[in-house]
Amino acid sequence: GADFEEGRELVALAEKKGLLLGGAPDTFLGAGIQTCRSLIDGGFIGQPIGAAAFMICHGHETWHPDPEFYYKRGGGPMMDMGPYYVTALVNLLGGVKSVTGVTKSSFAKRVITSEPHRGEIIDVEVPTYVTGTLQFDSGAFGTLFTTFDVYYKGQARFEVYGTEGTLLVPDPNCFGGPIQLLRPEDGEYREMPLTFDYRENSRGLGLADMACAIRTGSPFRASYEQTCHVLEILTAFEKSSDAGKTLELETHYERKAPICRGKIHGVLDETFTL
Repeated sequence: GADFEEGRELVALAEKKGLLLGGAPDTFLGAGIQTCRSLIDGGFIGQPIGAAAFMICHGHETWHPDPEFYYKRGGGPMMDMGPYYVTALVNLLGGVKSVTGVTKSSFAKRVITSEPHRGEIIDVEVPTYVTGTLQFDSGAFGTLFTTFDVYYKGQARFEVYGTEGTLLVPDPNCFGGPIQLLRPEDGEYREMPLTFDYRENSRGLGLADMACAIRTGSPFRASYEQTCHVLEILTAFEKSSDAGKTLELETHYERKAPICRGKIHGVLDETFTL
Protein backbone atom coordinates (compact mmCIF):
# COMPACT_ATOMS: atom_id res chain seq x y z
CA GLY A 1 0.00 0.00 0.00
CA ALA A 2 1.01 3.62 -0.57
CA ASP A 3 -0.18 4.59 2.89
CA PHE A 4 -0.70 2.97 6.27
CA GLU A 5 -4.47 2.65 5.86
CA GLU A 6 -4.06 0.67 2.62
CA GLY A 7 -1.49 -1.52 4.35
CA ARG A 8 -3.92 -2.35 7.14
CA GLU A 9 -6.58 -3.25 4.57
CA LEU A 10 -4.21 -5.74 2.96
CA VAL A 11 -3.36 -7.24 6.36
CA ALA A 12 -7.06 -7.64 7.21
CA LEU A 13 -7.71 -9.33 3.87
CA ALA A 14 -4.80 -11.74 4.30
CA GLU A 15 -5.93 -12.66 7.81
CA LYS A 16 -9.52 -13.17 6.61
CA LYS A 17 -8.36 -15.46 3.80
CA GLY A 18 -5.82 -17.28 5.95
CA LEU A 19 -2.94 -16.27 3.67
CA LEU A 20 0.66 -15.37 4.38
CA LEU A 21 1.54 -11.77 3.51
CA GLY A 22 4.96 -10.24 3.35
CA GLY A 23 6.82 -7.43 1.67
CA ALA A 24 10.12 -6.06 0.46
CA PRO A 25 12.83 -5.28 1.18
CA ASP A 26 14.63 -8.50 2.01
CA THR A 27 18.13 -7.03 2.03
CA PHE A 28 18.08 -7.20 5.84
CA LEU A 29 18.43 -10.99 5.47
CA GLY A 30 21.82 -10.59 3.81
CA ALA A 31 25.29 -10.89 5.30
CA GLY A 32 25.64 -7.16 6.01
CA ILE A 33 22.67 -6.47 8.28
CA GLN A 34 22.71 -9.97 9.79
CA THR A 35 26.37 -9.55 10.78
CA CYS A 36 25.57 -6.14 12.27
CA ARG A 37 22.71 -7.65 14.25
CA SER A 38 25.00 -10.40 15.53
CA LEU A 39 27.55 -7.81 16.65
CA ILE A 40 24.92 -5.69 18.41
CA ASP A 41 23.20 -8.67 20.04
CA GLY A 42 26.63 -9.96 21.05
CA GLY A 43 27.41 -6.80 22.99
CA PHE A 44 30.18 -5.45 20.77
CA ILE A 45 28.87 -1.86 21.18
CA GLY A 46 27.39 -2.40 24.64
CA GLN A 47 23.80 -1.30 25.17
CA PRO A 48 22.41 0.42 22.05
CA ILE A 49 21.49 4.03 22.78
CA GLY A 50 20.93 5.55 19.36
CA ALA A 51 21.29 5.45 15.60
CA ALA A 52 21.58 7.83 12.66
CA ALA A 53 20.91 6.99 9.01
CA PHE A 54 21.09 9.24 5.96
CA MET A 55 20.00 8.75 2.33
CA ILE A 56 21.08 11.84 0.40
CA CYS A 57 20.83 12.53 -3.34
CA HIS A 58 19.40 15.09 -5.77
CA GLY A 59 16.64 12.97 -7.23
CA HIS A 60 16.33 10.65 -10.18
CA GLU A 61 15.34 12.89 -13.09
CA THR A 62 18.92 13.03 -14.39
CA TRP A 63 19.18 9.29 -15.06
CA HIS A 64 15.86 7.42 -14.66
CA PRO A 65 13.98 6.79 -17.95
CA ASP A 66 10.60 7.61 -16.37
CA PRO A 67 11.18 9.53 -13.10
CA GLU A 68 7.84 11.30 -12.67
CA PHE A 69 6.33 8.73 -10.29
CA TYR A 70 9.05 9.47 -7.73
CA TYR A 71 7.41 12.85 -7.14
CA LYS A 72 3.77 11.72 -6.99
CA ARG A 73 1.65 9.95 -4.33
CA GLY A 74 3.54 6.98 -2.97
CA GLY A 75 6.86 8.47 -4.03
CA GLY A 76 9.43 10.73 -2.41
CA PRO A 77 12.72 9.79 -0.76
CA MET A 78 11.19 8.30 2.38
CA MET A 79 8.82 6.00 0.51
CA ASP A 80 11.43 5.18 -2.15
CA MET A 81 14.53 4.43 -0.05
CA GLY A 82 13.23 4.65 3.51
CA PRO A 83 11.99 1.03 3.52
CA TYR A 84 15.59 -0.23 3.33
CA TYR A 85 16.77 1.96 6.18
CA VAL A 86 13.76 1.50 8.49
CA THR A 87 13.65 -2.27 7.92
CA ALA A 88 17.33 -2.45 8.84
CA LEU A 89 16.79 -0.25 11.89
CA VAL A 90 13.94 -2.31 13.35
CA ASN A 91 15.89 -5.52 12.75
CA LEU A 92 18.90 -4.08 14.56
CA LEU A 93 17.16 -2.20 17.38
CA GLY A 94 13.59 -3.52 17.57
CA GLY A 95 10.21 -1.85 17.24
CA VAL A 96 9.54 1.89 17.16
CA LYS A 97 7.26 3.59 19.68
CA SER A 98 6.89 7.10 18.20
CA VAL A 99 7.98 9.33 15.33
CA THR A 100 8.61 13.08 15.17
CA GLY A 101 9.07 14.43 11.67
CA VAL A 102 9.55 17.60 9.66
CA THR A 103 9.16 17.62 5.88
CA LYS A 104 9.22 19.98 2.94
CA SER A 105 9.63 20.15 -0.84
CA SER A 106 12.55 22.39 -1.71
CA PHE A 107 11.66 22.48 -5.43
CA ALA A 108 8.07 22.75 -6.66
CA LYS A 109 9.01 21.56 -10.15
CA ARG A 110 11.66 19.27 -11.62
CA VAL A 111 13.09 19.30 -15.14
CA ILE A 112 13.81 15.86 -16.60
CA THR A 113 17.24 15.67 -18.21
CA SER A 114 17.23 11.93 -18.96
CA GLU A 115 15.89 10.27 -22.09
CA PRO A 116 13.23 9.75 -23.39
CA HIS A 117 11.43 12.53 -21.44
CA ARG A 118 14.19 15.16 -21.59
CA GLY A 119 12.83 18.67 -21.10
CA GLU A 120 9.50 17.65 -19.55
CA ILE A 121 8.46 19.32 -16.29
CA ILE A 122 7.40 17.36 -13.20
CA ASP A 123 5.08 18.95 -10.65
CA VAL A 124 6.29 17.79 -7.24
CA GLU A 125 3.40 16.55 -5.07
CA VAL A 126 5.25 14.90 -2.17
CA PRO A 127 7.87 16.00 0.39
CA THR A 128 11.40 15.62 -0.91
CA TYR A 129 13.25 16.64 2.28
CA VAL A 130 12.13 14.33 5.07
CA THR A 131 13.83 14.10 8.44
CA GLY A 132 13.00 13.33 12.04
CA THR A 133 13.52 11.13 15.06
CA LEU A 134 12.43 7.66 16.09
CA GLN A 135 11.93 6.51 19.65
CA PHE A 136 12.41 2.76 19.90
CA ASP A 137 10.60 0.57 22.41
CA SER A 138 14.01 -0.15 23.94
CA GLY A 139 14.51 3.53 24.77
CA ALA A 140 17.07 4.10 22.02
CA PHE A 141 16.65 7.17 19.79
CA GLY A 142 17.18 7.24 16.04
CA THR A 143 17.67 10.02 13.50
CA LEU A 144 16.58 9.37 9.91
CA PHE A 145 17.11 11.76 6.99
CA THR A 146 16.10 11.12 3.38
CA THR A 147 16.16 13.68 0.58
CA PHE A 148 15.99 14.22 -3.18
CA ASP A 149 17.05 17.86 -2.76
CA VAL A 150 20.75 17.77 -1.92
CA TYR A 151 23.89 17.42 -4.05
CA TYR A 152 26.05 14.72 -2.49
CA LYS A 153 28.80 12.34 -3.48
CA GLY A 154 29.33 8.89 -2.04
CA GLN A 155 27.36 6.74 0.39
CA ALA A 156 25.99 8.64 3.39
CA ARG A 157 26.55 7.20 6.86
CA PHE A 158 24.40 4.67 8.70
CA GLU A 159 25.58 4.42 12.31
CA VAL A 160 24.45 2.63 15.46
CA TYR A 161 25.72 3.96 18.79
CA GLY A 162 26.16 2.00 21.99
CA THR A 163 27.50 2.53 25.49
CA GLU A 164 30.76 0.81 24.52
CA GLY A 165 31.23 1.57 20.83
CA THR A 166 29.89 2.64 17.44
CA LEU A 167 29.02 0.46 14.46
CA LEU A 168 29.06 1.68 10.84
CA VAL A 169 26.35 -0.25 8.99
CA PRO A 170 26.67 -0.95 5.23
CA ASP A 171 24.24 0.35 2.61
CA PRO A 172 20.91 -1.32 3.53
CA ASN A 173 19.93 -1.39 -0.15
CA CYS A 174 22.59 -4.09 -0.58
CA PHE A 175 23.07 -7.54 0.92
CA GLY A 176 26.74 -7.15 1.82
CA GLY A 177 29.11 -4.23 2.17
CA PRO A 178 31.81 -3.15 4.63
CA ILE A 179 31.15 -3.02 8.39
CA GLN A 180 33.31 -0.98 10.73
CA LEU A 181 33.45 -1.07 14.52
CA LEU A 182 34.91 1.58 16.82
CA ARG A 183 35.67 0.72 20.42
CA PRO A 184 37.52 3.03 22.84
CA GLU A 185 40.36 0.55 23.42
CA ASP A 186 41.10 0.48 19.67
CA GLY A 187 40.95 4.24 19.13
CA GLU A 188 40.04 3.82 15.47
CA TYR A 189 37.58 1.96 13.29
CA ARG A 190 38.40 -1.59 12.28
CA GLU A 191 36.63 -3.54 9.56
CA MET A 192 34.65 -6.54 10.75
CA PRO A 193 34.30 -9.71 8.65
CA LEU A 194 30.92 -10.72 7.27
CA THR A 195 29.94 -13.85 9.16
CA PHE A 196 26.73 -14.79 7.32
CA ASP A 197 25.79 -15.97 3.83
CA TYR A 198 24.25 -13.91 1.02
CA ARG A 199 26.62 -10.99 0.63
CA GLU A 200 25.98 -10.89 -3.13
CA ASN A 201 22.78 -9.58 -4.74
CA SER A 202 20.22 -12.06 -3.40
CA ARG A 203 16.88 -10.37 -4.07
CA GLY A 204 14.13 -12.92 -3.63
CA LEU A 205 15.67 -14.23 -0.41
CA GLY A 206 12.62 -13.06 1.53
CA LEU A 207 10.32 -15.00 -0.79
CA ALA A 208 12.48 -18.11 -0.38
CA ASP A 209 12.23 -17.62 3.39
CA MET A 210 8.43 -17.48 3.07
CA ALA A 211 8.41 -20.64 0.94
CA CYS A 212 10.38 -22.45 3.63
CA ALA A 213 7.91 -21.21 6.23
CA ILE A 214 5.00 -22.61 4.23
CA ARG A 215 6.75 -25.98 3.98
CA THR A 216 7.93 -26.19 7.58
CA GLY A 217 5.20 -24.26 9.43
CA SER A 218 7.79 -21.93 10.93
CA PRO A 219 7.52 -18.12 10.96
CA PHE A 220 9.09 -16.11 8.16
CA ARG A 221 10.95 -12.88 8.58
CA ALA A 222 9.74 -10.44 5.90
CA SER A 223 6.21 -10.82 7.26
CA TYR A 224 3.34 -8.35 7.25
CA GLU A 225 3.94 -7.60 10.94
CA GLN A 226 7.29 -6.16 9.97
CA THR A 227 6.16 -4.59 6.69
CA CYS A 228 3.11 -2.91 8.22
CA HIS A 229 5.16 -1.51 11.11
CA VAL A 230 7.74 -0.14 8.67
CA LEU A 231 4.99 1.37 6.51
CA GLU A 232 3.47 3.13 9.51
CA ILE A 233 6.88 4.58 10.39
CA LEU A 234 7.52 5.75 6.81
CA THR A 235 4.21 7.57 6.57
CA ALA A 236 4.40 8.97 10.10
CA PHE A 237 7.08 11.55 9.21
CA GLU A 238 4.77 13.58 6.98
CA LYS A 239 1.80 13.11 9.29
CA SER A 240 3.84 14.27 12.26
CA SER A 241 5.11 17.27 10.32
CA ASP A 242 1.61 18.26 9.21
CA ALA A 243 0.24 17.90 12.76
CA GLY A 244 3.22 19.59 14.38
CA LYS A 245 3.56 16.92 17.06
CA THR A 246 5.05 13.55 17.91
CA LEU A 247 2.96 10.59 16.72
CA GLU A 248 2.56 7.47 18.83
CA LEU A 249 2.45 4.40 16.57
CA GLU A 250 -0.45 1.96 16.48
CA THR A 251 1.53 -1.11 15.42
CA HIS A 252 3.94 -3.00 17.65
CA TYR A 253 6.87 -5.02 16.38
CA GLU A 254 8.95 -7.79 17.90
CA ARG A 255 12.07 -8.83 16.00
CA LYS A 256 12.03 -12.25 14.40
CA ALA A 257 14.87 -14.67 15.03
CA PRO A 258 18.06 -13.85 13.13
CA ILE A 259 19.26 -15.94 10.22
CA CYS A 260 21.11 -19.09 11.26
CA ARG A 261 23.94 -20.11 8.99
CA GLY A 262 22.94 -23.23 7.06
CA LYS A 263 25.21 -26.15 6.28
CA ILE A 264 24.65 -25.70 2.55
CA HIS A 265 24.58 -22.30 0.86
CA GLY A 266 21.14 -21.73 -0.65
CA VAL A 267 19.28 -24.19 1.59
CA LEU A 268 17.17 -22.13 3.97
CA ASP A 269 15.50 -24.77 6.10
CA GLU A 270 18.42 -24.54 8.50
CA THR A 271 17.40 -20.93 9.24
CA PHE A 272 14.40 -22.10 11.22
CA THR A 273 16.36 -23.34 14.21
CA LEU A 274 14.60 -20.86 16.46
